[in-house]
Amino acid sequence: MTKEYDPKSIEPEVRTLWQQHGTFRVSEDSAREKFYCLAMFPYPSGRLHMGHVRNYTIGDVITRFQKMQGKNVLQPMGWDAFGLPAENAAIKNRVPPAEWTYENIGYMRDQLKQLGFGYDWERELATCKPDYYRWEQWLFTRLFEKGLAYKKTAAVNWCPNDQTVLANEQVVDGKCWRCDTTVERREIAQWFMKITDYAEELLAGIDTLDGWPEQVRTMQRNWIGRSEGVEMVFEIDGDVEAEAPLSIYTTRPDTLMGVTYVAVATEHPLAKKAAANNPELQAFIDSCKAAGTAEADLATMEKKGMDTGYQAIHPISGDKVPVWVANFVLIEYGSGAVMSVPAHDTRDHAFALAYGLPIRQVIYPADGSDFSVDSEAYVDKGVLKNSGEFDGLTSEQAFDAIADKLQALGKGEKQVNFRLRDWGVSRQRYWGTPIPIINCDSCGAVAVPADQLPVVLPEDVDFSEGIGSPIKHMPDFYETVCPQCGGKAQRETDTFDTFFESSWYYARFACPDADTMLDERADYWLPVDQYIGGIEHAVLHLLYARFFHKLMRDEGLIKSDEPFRHLLTQGMVLKDGSKMSKSKGNTVDPQGLIDQYGADTVRLFTMFASPPDQSLEWDDKGVEGASRFLKRLWNIAIATAEQSSAPLDSNKLTEDQKAVRRKLHETIRKVSDDIGRRYTFNTAIAAVMELLNELGRFDDDSEQGKAVMHEAIVAVVLMLSPIVPHISQHLWQQLGHDSLLAEQVWPVYDESALERDSIELVVQVNGKLRSKINVPVDADNDAIESIALKDEKIQHNLQNKTVRKVIVVPGRLVNLVVA
Repeated sequence: MTKEYDPKSIEPEVRTLWQQHGTFRVSEDSAREKFYCLAMFPYPSGRLHMGHVRNYTIGDVITRFQKMQGKNVLQPMGWDAFGLPAENAAIKNRVPPAEWTYENIGYMRDQLKQLGFGYDWERELATCKPDYYRWEQWLFTRLFEKGLAYKKTAAVNWCPNDQTVLANEQVVDGKCWRCDTTVERREIAQWFMKITDYAEELLAGIDTLDGWPEQVRTMQRNWIGRSEGVEMVFEIDGDVEAEAPLSIYTTRPDTLMGVTYVAVATEHPLAKKAAANNPELQAFIDSCKAAGTAEADLATMEKKGMDTGYQAIHPISGDKVPVWVANFVLIEYGSGAVMSVPAHDTRDHAFALAYGLPIRQVIYPADGSDFSVDSEAYVDKGVLKNSGEFDGLTSEQAFDAIADKLQALGKGEKQVNFRLRDWGVSRQRYWGTPIPIINCDSCGAVAVPADQLPVVLPEDVDFSEGIGSPIKHMPDFYETVCPQCGGKAQRETDTFDTFFESSWYYARFACPDADTMLDERADYWLPVDQYIGGIEHAVLHLLYARFFHKLMRDEGLIKSDEPFRHLLTQGMVLKDGSKMSKSKGNTVDPQGLIDQYGADTVRLFTMFASPPDQSLEWDDKGVEGASRFLKRLWNIAIATAEQSSAPLDSNKLTEDQKAVRRKLHETIRKVSDDIGRRYTFNTAIAAVMELLNELGRFDDDSEQGKAVMHEAIVAVVLMLSPIVPHISQHLWQQLGHDSLLAEQVWPVYDESALERDSIELVVQVNGKLRSKINVPVDADNDAIESIALKDEKIQHNLQNKTVRKVIVVPGRLVNLVVA
């Protein structure tokens, strides 16, 4: 029997045991309740960081606990392998992105195995493999044929250095988040997915996600942004060569009579037309291209504009108002035109003051008080004035009245709008899934036929700085023939946004060897019962995954409506109060900790330091403390294993033995709830530590004393096994078991062991603690009062005093009021 705790020898032996027995391999079993636990898969950057360790330990603890509940549990792992970092590394290291990626996957896989995570490795997938991305190509072609995927010219953020489109979130202070190059606004042809067709369903589905944090649900509701308003038209005055009228949407039609100008985006056709013969206006439009398209940028940047010279005609009054080009209007939101009411909108007010535009107040406080809009806008709802036939109406009444008037005039109607915009999925980079479209001069865009999929991304490429995407310079890749007419054609050389791959991987894990995108096994495992990942994915990834799930459902691939039943968003790992990052020099290498302390110590610390949904502050002393605890557990468990014990007979226990056994079963009850329901792993560990402290003080060599100790240590090992599985398996064997601990049933607390003959009460004198007493559990108030008054410490405190009143709070305390 090993005398000292040595994780370097124990942990590899235990992992070999799991591998030999296929402990975490799983298949469908309709006779058992399933549980699918998934932590967001990693980008293979090269090495695990502490955020990875925490995230995946949380998932493993949940997985192992559910397995011990007798459920059929799936926990897979894979790699979100496409993306720009691989291209940058390829330029830096002069190796193809594929080579860099596969080397990283191999190293990180070994690290995950060292940490003892119970993955079904036979289901491993990498999104850069053709046998994975062929099916998203297939789905895209189906959606293209349905009109749910389309190509259009759109204004985008463009990084001239990385030669690719950037999402709004990737533009920081007008510069590329990765290379710090000034970002440009460009209009280029992009592929889009019609997520807006699912906006209503995506919004309604949020109400069914009661296993998600409310914060995430709120973020998704706000991102989808449903609003009720009025869509109306402002005709353009004069001869503008039959220019189409401006289509404008507003949620405040009650302010319509206060419009004093109209603003359009720099990319709006009317703005371009006005700039054609106006060099000054064209220069202004060009200067706006340096700004980002994110709403956050618009909120903080200086609002600028220029008069186009055109005038729009108010749809009700017929008044003419100027049309301005403004940098705060986005072409991709609505029609790229807004009505401006300076008296009742803060942004419009500031713009009007800056450019000397009229400010006309039409809404007044409902209580009759005065409010001047000379210095600030009145943005609340109220009562209409200066609004012609609508004077005297409340804002709510005016909403309907003005909408009805516009409809009667043929100038507008009520409409529901969404802030959500169609998902732009094109990227001008190499290391991604090729978009399965063939461009033919005669036939236009044609989907690649299913029997020609996958369109394989060449991996052996010359990746040199400055050439952009290699496949754009590879005729062998892009030259092809049109599937419809047989004429010469070219493949699409853009690749998918990497969110495309991560939007459906969870479903492929259910059937990774299927010869279709998904098969019937997906309906057995889906939806995922517990999904785990960072709050930073609250909108984009989680929203896209919900969208993809509905697309796959409507394609007949799955039956469920939502991908993830429960969501846990874990907190960040901090050091010195800041998020760990290489740039700050405050990172901690998990590999060094594993080598020094063993994987179980690292797992224990990350689960004990804080609740999973809160940030974890790194503490080297905390790691050392976790290591000391495991050594103490080892010593007590080994000592117990070396002693023989008789069978436990609860009828023969002494009061001390009953007390220890009561503490054990109270701990089982608490830990079961903390891990199984509350996910407060830190308090579960604290409870086991408290129990182990009591066991360390329990010195009873009698037969029943040894039996109580053996029962307790076995339960401790079982309860800790999801958190520290290596040492637990080894101690399980030392305690006389040949079976795999991971296959055992979770301990159940014994109600009879929780029963007490007596309870401890606090005794106060005038509200101050003076003693503690033990009383029979069935003692009435008179008996409790009598025991309290006879207590030696209390008698000492009552000398020369008179008891005026005795207050008994059952099960808690006795308070003696004296004078």
